[in-house]
Amino acid sequence: MNTIVIEGKEYHFKMAHPENTEEILSLYQSAMGTEGCTWDETYPSWETIAKDFANQALFIIEDNAHKIAGAISIDEDTEVNALTCWSKQLEPSAELARLVIREAEQNHGLARIMIQKTMEELKKSGMKGVHFLVSKTNERAMRSYQKLNFTKCGESDLYGENWWCYEKAL
Repeated sequence: MNTIVIEGKEYHFKMAHPENTEEILSLYQSAMGTEGCTWDETYPSWETIAKDFANQALFIIEDNAHKIAGAISIDEDTEVNALTCWSKQLEPSAELARLVIREAEQNHGLARIMIQKTMEELKKSGMKGVHFLVSKTNERAMRSYQKLNFTKCGESDLYGENWWCYEKAL
């Protein structure tokens, strides 16, 4: 577990546990319909979360009261991984997905911290790079990725949406 202090408030970044499922799903649902969010009532789902648990690929950041402030996943999506825009020099690489921050906790840098901490975990596991898709309408996310020096390396039309493709060496 990693402890982070932001504006005097302590948070803990760690692997999520199955008992967090309901709170994580509620967090996903709270983001639906917000600017740049492509999620709907079918995705992400209980099944998505169960798959993340099975792959030990779901991380959370919570406060001292154990309230989840955010979640992020490492995804194994063959369609995303098959996109030709990803750099061969960054293989093996992993996809970050389903990043969400509770509305009351937004604009304090938690998303960037979660991305950084997840990238540290990936680097420890031998990955050379990280990539992800971001909705072309998600301006706030794109600003965060630019601050983290991600490179926009392409675009894609998958799952009925239009995406920018971003990647970074670990």
